[in-house]
Amino acid sequence: MTIRAHGLTKRYGDKTVVQDLTFTVNPGTVTGFLGPNGAGKSTTMRMLLGLDTPTAGHATVGGRAYAAHAAPLHEVGALLEARSIHPGRTAFHHLMALAHTHGVPRSRVDHVLALTGLTDVAGKRVKGFSLGMGQRLGIAAALIADPATVILDEPVNGLDPEGVLWVRNLLKSLAAEGRTVLVSSHLMSEMALTADHLVIIGRGRLLADTTVADLVRESGAACVKVVTPEAVRLRELLSGAPGVEVTGEAPDTLHIRGTDAPHIGRTAATHGIPLFELTPQTASLEQAFMDLTHESVEYQATAMTGAAA
Repeated sequence: MTIRAHGLTKRYGDKTVVQDLTFTVNPGTVTGFLGPNGAGKSTTMRMLLGLDTPTAGHATVGGRAYAAHAAPLHEVGALLEARSIHPGRTAFHHLMALAHTHGVPRSRVDHVLALTGLTDVAGKRVKGFSLGMGQRLGIAAALIADPATVILDEPVNGLDPEGVLWVRNLLKSLAAEGRTVLVSSHLMSEMALTADHLVIIGRGRLLADTTVADLVRESGAACVKVVTPEAVRLRELLSGAPGVEVTGEAPDTLHIRGTDAPHIGRTAATHGIPLFELTPQTASLEQAFMDLTHESVEYQATAMTGAAA
């Protein structure tokens, strides 16, 4: 089931939180929904699920609004706020209450408890859950009716490394089954390992709708590391070309952006410059994301220049 957002706009008084946002999330892929704090991600997810009414535009899941589905939990499973559970309920009773609303059998409750690693604490009251256990219960609730579409807001928040790996494998397996998966996260390293596609927003506007590989490749953050005893001479030969940027971290080491390793190697060979190292270095998703969103960060921090008096 495809998720479509068309012209989504949300204003609170004179503050525009989401502005003319249009994107598509397709089945069979894990789509990462990224943006700095305050970018409008949670508001957008709430509009996708009909919890917030758009000021303009509309959103559909499987061709219709979420509220128009006769049995929405069978169509869309969502985790927006893991702690939005009555603290006096046990994990089992919370899931059973959800199951009763959609005719889901107890066997499915037992299945998602086992899937999320909560079987041993199924009878424990939620108020005693750790943050990570709460996240697992929220994911179990999202999957209770075996939905075709899954929308998760920061699902790895509070999880230990084993839990993060579990979520990664779970999302990939859901997508491999042909489901539509939309997930937000601030962990760029995890998104690089999990997501197939990215939708990135900043200050409520679409900044990129692309793959991880394309974003990293087009970011300009990738470079070639060169080690040579004639670094000064090689710098002079390469710096004159349009778009080429040469920096150095040591007298014999250069980092070169804007050209590739074969061109650098040919230039060095033509001028008899020996190379001890010529290594292409791929940019990280984190660096590409930071470069793309640096003007959209809500709160800009400054570097420390000295100790406080």
